[in-house]
Amino acid sequence: MANSPLLKTLTSRLRDYYTLTKPEVNLLILMTTSAGYYLASRGPFRIVGLINTLIGTLLVASGTATLNQWMERVWDGQMRRTANRPLPSGRLSAREAFLFGMVLSVAGGVYLALAVNALSALLAVSTLLSYLLIYTPLKRRTPLCTLLGAFPGAMPALIGWAGASAGINRSAWFLFAILFLWQFPHFLAIALMYREDYDRAGFRMLPGFDLDSRFTRAEIVGFTFLLIATTMLPLAGRGGAVYSGGMFLAGTFLLYHVAKLTRSASKALASRVVHASVIYLPVVLTLMVLCKAR
Repeated sequence: MANSPLLKTLTSRLRDYYTLTKPEVNLLILMTTSAGYYLASRGPFRIVGLINTLIGTLLVASGTATLNQWMERVWDGQMRRTANRPLPSGRLSAREAFLFGMVLSVAGGVYLALAVNALSALLAVSTLLSYLLIYTPLKRRTPLCTLLGAFPGAMPALIGWAGASAGINRSAWFLFAILFLWQFPHFLAIALMYREDYDRAGFRMLPGFDLDSRFTRAEIVGFTFLLIATTMLPLAGRGGAVYSGGMFLAGTFLLYHVAKLTRSASKALASRVVHASVIYLPVVLTLMVLCKAR
């Protein structure tokens, strides 16, 4: 029975549905949502509230990822890095993906509204709509899509914050700003890595005039400096020397890899910036959590 064709088919289909949710992206989303929730919490920490916020956010994020792949299924089939996804490869139908994405999205929004609060649900639904109706279509029209896509990309922090406090204050926007700025070195480096793939599918992730990638690499440097400077602002400096020293070291680590990219637009160096940014973000969030004012 364990090796029956039916079981293998079912397992394969479940794996494909799971792939549609982009679990590797969801891990970062849950991390930022958790940080926002914890930093907004006052008094005894409510673990049940955090779990409910994470469940609702995960459902909406998974639905958004699924619907995004449904919308881009034709163009995904034209890129080497995405051609084997469940939709372009034909392992799942467009109808199956659409229904799956809609069920996840609606369930997530309703769950947040009922189990957490209305503001967290509103923020989650707004994130979904702006990602699918603004960022996704603009990827084929203008390189400014990265700028506009950074807004929904930073929203999970606000969802977590609203989940804990049912409100948004200046500190919440500070966390939002960090996540907003972090996306530029991260996603522009990805765009450098897969430039040919994006061009093949008609995605305008980089400016057409920037053939040698100097402009994009300068953008990465500029946004990295802004990101590091933002983390060092007095608004966040509640942890004294530990916070400031930790942020400085984390920023130096990221800037080291970004500086190497300025010398060459090689895919290997761009990949290192991507990986460095993925290490940098959890370190920054951890420092903020550890140095939170009691």
